[in-house]
Amino acid sequence: MSTPASMIDPSAKIHPSAVIEEGAVIGAGCEIGPFCLVGPKVRLRDRVTLKSHVVVTGDTEIGEDTMVFQFASIGEIPQDLKFKGEETKLIIGKRNRIREYVTMNTGTEGGGGVTRVGDDGLFMSSCHVAHDAQIGDRVILVNSVAVAGHCHIEDDVIIGGLSGIHQWVRIGQGAIVGALSMVTNDVLPHALVQGPRAELDGLNLVGLKRKGVARDDINQLRAAFQMLKQGEGAFKDRAERLKDDFNSDYVARMVDFVMGDSDRGFLTPK
Repeated sequence: MSTPASMIDPSAKIHPSAVIEEGAVIGAGCEIGPFCLVGPKVRLRDRVTLKSHVVVTGDTEIGEDTMVFQFASIGEIPQDLKFKGEETKLIIGKRNRIREYVTMNTGTEGGGGVTRVGDDGLFMSSCHVAHDAQIGDRVILVNSVAVAGHCHIEDDVIIGGLSGIHQWVRIGQGAIVGALSMVTNDVLPHALVQGPRAELDGLNLVGLKRKGVARDDINQLRAAFQMLKQGEGAFKDRAERLKDDFNSDYVARMVDFVMGDSDRGFLTPK
């Protein structure tokens, strides 16, 4: 291991077969297992665990208490032909669980330069988080989910196995996407989306109840959803009218989401 001792906290446990390149920063209580590779611009915060055969490279930061399982590849360059070697980053938050064969790439200059993952996420086997994606807190990507470049996935989203999220798509807070779905348009907060060519199929009522959302807020969300579905005029016009008809923070959040910038348009109620 060629990293200066001052860059590796003395409490870290590093297997003799691991390669820690000069310049890497290894925090207190980290555990780095057999045959891992940690690149020169990597920063592992306290108590990060790399199980075995993990590659962490690029300008990458991994937050406290995150565990990365075997054969994951974290911080490699984007899978984007426009990438020309510019300096970009991957920032991963605290207490994430990143399972086997997961890939997460750094950003691109054209996309803001940073791929960002929040706290407390679960990224199951073979998931992919592409360049410049912004992933919120408590997000669950089930096995083999592919999140394309520039996507924004807000807090508390669950995406079912083998689903694909098209580049530039936004998925609002608390939404759930069923397995085997191809999502090509923005998804409203707390929405339920499913089907091979994903369709908006109501609200994520189970998720709202599990979160302990008040019955009044749930009822207002249901009524607002029906107005979006049946109202007159363009979708954004219907959403804007909701501001005057409801006093729920959850409805207000939905309106703000719809009124935000969208590159892909919206999945709308049928």
